Amino acid sequence: MLDKLEAIKERFEDVSQQLIQPDAMSDMKKYKALNKEYKDLEKIVIEYKKYQSLLSNIENAKQVIATEKDEEFREMAKEELDELLPQQEEMEELIKNLLIPKDPNDSKDIIIEIRAGAGGDEASIFAGDLHRMYSRFAEKQGWRMELIDAQEGTSGGYKEIISSISGEDVYGKLKFESGVHRVQRVPATETQGRIHTSVASVVVLPEVEEFDIELNMNDIRKDLFCASGPGGQSVNTTYSAVRLTHLPTGIVAQCQDQKSQLKNFDKALKVLRSRVYEMELAKKNEEEGAQRKSMVGGNDRSDKIRTYNYPQGRVTDHRIGYTVYNLPIVMDGAIDDFVEELRIAESAERLKEGVA
Repeated sequence: MLDKLEAIKERFEDVSQQLIQPDAMSDMKKYKALNKEYKDLEKIVIEYKKYQSLLSNIENAKQVIATEKDEEFREMAKEELDELLPQQEEMEELIKNLLIPKDPNDSKDIIIEIRAGAGGDEASIFAGDLHRMYSRFAEKQGWRMELIDAQEGTSGGYKEIISSISGEDVYGKLKFESGVHRVQRVPATETQGRIHTSVASVVVLPEVEEFDIELNMNDIRKDLFCASGPGGQSVNTTYSAVRLTHLPTGIVAQCQDQKSQLKNFDKALKVLRSRVYEMELAKKNEEEGAQRKSMVGGNDRSDKIRTYNYPQGRVTDHRIGYTVYNLPIVMDGAIDDFVEELRIAESAERLKEGVA
């Protein structure tokens, strides 16, 4: 492990030198990649320096115990060693986790798509509840959430709502939210008091830039239409809404949230780019046979990943068997425990596979 850490430290110093060169920003794609690598390596190097200091203190304490004749000094050294050795184990565990290869998309912003599934109006209401849950979580994280497109349900909530979330490590924290979310509760429209089951699907896509994937604008058909829903007279009577179709793949993205056609075009292009990127990435992984069928992150989008049971006040994540009984707090955005448990489960799987 020390050899690997020393190599990382040398690479960190090399990247640092490259970033301060006068022509560093002449190639923006390379510059952004170096900057990201610098930040990733810096976290490891900081812990490595702490680890080196700890090992030095342990060695000094052992030296005192082996050579010092004064019993009082030796006793003090033994007490210090008893404190330092557990710290060494903790730090080694921390560094092992830091050395696990990260998903290169973890630091990216995201596009989050929530769609009502089976369950009629109640499914749309639940999709709205999920949107609020992620909005509150994003707010608590200090992230920025922006609406891209929405189709409201007839009795509230949304048939579909697409948003972008930007901030630190957004994809890394929310990537495991993709899948089918199930709710069990008595709908407001239910007169018999019967519990209904409804579902909504969530898709989390890393927001990619032009540097990540090149789209030929000649391959994209642009259609304009009048926006529907709230937004005022000018939104609904002008051709400001934009629908983009990627002709080679048939992938479609649209945005009608803004009064400005140009802003809607930019937002729709972000969604299109992310959807095409995800499709290309999945194809590449399949060709290389590199797709990990992880119980955490390798499931199909049609898999039911989580149940929200209102009568019991229970939320259960079926992938890791993790349950909490504080449903109202979870629906108010307190999904931190699920985020952390899923990340721990993924790290444990990678360690088992010997990736690190």
